[in-house]
Amino acid sequence: MADKGKKKRRRQDPDSDEEESQQLPFKNILKSDSQILQIIKGFSSTSKPSSSKTLTLADLGLDSKCREVTELSLPDVQSAIESIALKATRSILAGNGFSFEVPSRSAANQLYVPELDRIVLKDKIIIRPYANVSTVRKTAITTRILQLIHQLCAKNIHVTKRDLFYTDVKLFQDQTQSDSVLDDVSCIIGCTRSSLNVVAAEKGVVVGRIIFSDNGDMIDCTKMGIGGKAIPPNIDRVGDMQSDALFILLVEKDAAYMRLAEDRFYNRFPCIIVTAKGQPDVATRLFLRKMKMELKLPVLALVDSDPYGLKILSVYGCGSKNMSYDSANLTTPDIKWLGIRPSDLDKYKIPEQCRLPMTEQDIKTGKDLLEEDFVKKNPAWVEELTLMVKTKQKAEIQALSTFGFQYLSEVYLPLKLQQKDWL
Repeated sequence: MADKGKKKRRRQDPDSDEEESQQLPFKNILKSDSQILQIIKGFSSTSKPSSSKTLTLADLGLDSKCREVTELSLPDVQSAIESIALKATRSILAGNGFSFEVPSRSAANQLYVPELDRIVLKDKIIIRPYANVSTVRKTAITTRILQLIHQLCAKNIHVTKRDLFYTDVKLFQDQTQSDSVLDDVSCIIGCTRSSLNVVAAEKGVVVGRIIFSDNGDMIDCTKMGIGGKAIPPNIDRVGDMQSDALFILLVEKDAAYMRLAEDRFYNRFPCIIVTAKGQPDVATRLFLRKMKMELKLPVLALVDSDPYGLKILSVYGCGSKNMSYDSANLTTPDIKWLGIRPSDLDKYKIPEQCRLPMTEQDIKTGKDLLEEDFVKKNPAWVEELTLMVKTKQKAEIQALSTFGFQYLSEVYLPLKLQQKDWL
């Protein structure tokens, strides 16, 4: 009797599935996974870049002279630091004291290049003299950082930015000061920050359909559990990337990443899921670019529907003003904005109680973004951002959980892929 009862309950399952699809908005219009996969495959094949040469600053012949750094070997970095020290010594012996010529990283010295779709650094130089009350401390910090970098090169070891700070806490006082001067040193030498053997602590994680070598060990990211694999802070350790994924899903928040990882979204729709858990760090930006360039996969971004979500997306795509000197290595071209977009709030009938009012600072940030050239270049972005500022409403990715904790992976993302609803 018990078995018969079980059989009867199983017969009722199709009805419960139909009931569920009526409760979940838009689930009833979802096509089968195989049909959606065909749509994604079509997009992936058309998104592959042509074999034509990638544009560089040198190809454009811009009116403004711009500055870019390159990857340098340890002996070259050592040699550059020794040349700087020798120049300072000669200046001191000549009775002129010493100073550093530092490329300015101020907002006025930045330039957005639409042909490259990234921010670059112009060539303005500021003089940082030791014999000046306003700059003496920063000059001392610069000298100390140069000394420490020279030691790292000589020993061929890597340290974190935190390690660097703790070598002279009394001088640096705050890690933001040593971090800022570290970027200055990259500009002075003309090398990428990774060339200095100073890395940030591990922050970003990746999971899904990718295998790569990390310092000689092969890592299969489908077998790394829900937490995924921490992105190595030193990109030089990463190689031999292999993947059968159809796209890369870039996720802003750790919570959304965990939901997709636990639901094994990457098995249902072959993809690679990556997050920096908020603000993009250098290692995640380098890793994302490496995946995009080597695997030649489209990148779709899932961020919060607020001005900061769009800023995070722009850092991955166009670069940050703070590190514009290295934008050629840190930016990932042609990232598509998948969601959550301001227009999605009404389209997906997200309840009012799940939306948040924008603060005055949010509105100001949104209006400032509308003035940025990289936003103006994309009319669809302007339309979405204008709608956000007009309605004064924002929402996090987790707002979709109002329809169920798995709505993101079960309905929202599959429907976005089905409709090719990205900008």
